[in-house]
Amino acid sequence: MPDRHLSWHHLNRALLTRQHLLTRTHHDLKTTVEDVGGLQTQYSPSAYTGLWSRMSTFRKSGLTEALMSGEIIQSWVMRCTIHMVSAADHPRLTEAVREHRRQLWHRTTKIDVDMDAVATTVREALQDGPRTQAELVKVIEGAGHPKEAFSGAQLWIDLVRVPPAGTWDRPRAHVYGLATPPPAPVDREQAEEHLARRYLGGFGPATPGDLARYAGWSITFTRGVLARLALRTFRDPDGAVLVDLPDAPLPDADVPAPVRFLGTWDAVLLLGHAVRAGLLPPEYRHHVFHTRKPQSAPTFLVDGRVAGTWRCAEDRIEVTPFEPLTTAVREEVGAEAERLATFHVDG
Repeated sequence: MPDRHLSWHHLNRALLTRQHLLTRTHHDLKTTVEDVGGLQTQYSPSAYTGLWSRMSTFRKSGLTEALMSGEIIQSWVMRCTIHMVSAADHPRLTEAVREHRRQLWHRTTKIDVDMDAVATTVREALQDGPRTQAELVKVIEGAGHPKEAFSGAQLWIDLVRVPPAGTWDRPRAHVYGLATPPPAPVDREQAEEHLARRYLGGFGPATPGDLARYAGWSITFTRGVLARLALRTFRDPDGAVLVDLPDAPLPDADVPAPVRFLGTWDAVLLLGHAVRAGLLPPEYRHHVFHTRKPQSAPTFLVDGRVAGTWRCAEDRIEVTPFEPLTTAVREEVGAEAERLATFHVDG
């Protein structure tokens, strides 16, 4: 049977619904974080905004408490990027990308250092409790290793960001501790398959290339992982083959998409899935991502696409549309901005 063709609008609505941006979910916090494939958190408060936009009931204290209790872990995971993931997902996701991250680190840093020795030094330094990044760098240098080795240490030893650093009230995630070992050894192939399912569940349908870029795998390796899974296939309007989980939701293309606000570095706007779903029109991309901006701009969506940026000014949310908004849309954006302002102030 020929693969079903999906329109670009279909793919937009599929991504939005899996990210809980069509309808806010009633799932609990842990399940929501797992549903969306983890939260990218170079700027920790963006996770709070992201969950507020995705959950029917969310308070800032809920995520902070989940981080403090260890239910949610903040760590380097996919693409050597900081993510918040569930404690259950953390050992599997890190195992799935560990060797690939190490190879990338060696290729990009090109420093001659015994990383096993660096890992031992860091592990010993953390036996008595968490340390700041500055303290760990001093320990590494004191052991005769270059300070640049710190950036790779967490690829040889599983480190986590230790709260309250890396929370809403203390955004800088610069305090490190040792990850709690999993109750049983993690099987690497099963971990790779788990990561692929998490990606497709949160961002699919997708091409193998989309998954490869998300995970930091080669395309050949990615195809091998996908071959081990039971998947359905589609084609996009250009004829590219898309793979997907058999039971993942696929809403109608004409389902209305409400206004939603996103924080900085929200993963829904990154990588191949954002291009495929048309979330960020190319003519507006420079307003959101720019080499002169250390962080991406917070954005809001209208009809499933980025329509402007926003910022919090004291107790208000100021919006900057890229194009004039209709009266109805302007009212919807304003109402959602008021709700977001209340969240910023009261949580």
